[in-house]
Amino acid sequence: MRRLLPVLLLVVGSVASCNRTGADTSGVPDLPELTADEFEARLADLDRPAVVNVWASWCLPCRSEAPLLNTAFAAHGSQVEFIGVDVQDNQADAKAFIAEFGLHFEHVFDRNRSIPNRLAGIGTPITFFFAPGGKLVDTHNGIIDERGLALGIDELLRLDS
Repeated sequence: MRRLLPVLLLVVGSVASCNRTGADTSGVPDLPELTADEFEARLADLDRPAVVNVWASWCLPCRSEAPLLNTAFAAHGSQVEFIGVDVQDNQADAKAFIAEFGLHFEHVFDRNRSIPNRLAGIGTPITFFFAPGGKLVDTHNGIIDERGLALGIDELLRLDS
């Protein structure tokens, strides 16, 4: 047990400081805080499909997904709406995460997890796929890989055509 304590403290310290990147957040506005009802209304107004990714600055798997989502947004952002939902976080760390990964798609703030809870998502990260008008098509709980994201986007584009 004694040997585990220094390792555990090292891991906890690393996780706690993982979002302290020193990234310039001056160009990142505060994320709008939305309720689940407001978010559902936002999705209902969409005239194209959407990929919604639930993330947090303290979530290590979310750090792995961020570059993948950015690449998908660059490739499909004109056809598919990308929305990040930052949960159980604070504005400063959320903005640092966005700046660090250069995430240029829309993000909203959900301090209490009301959005993923309403959609029956489990854990963090979660990726939801929505048809135009906000109909939920698929949910991927946990870290999504390139293949899973590509298949989800392909399905959305197929439904939209």
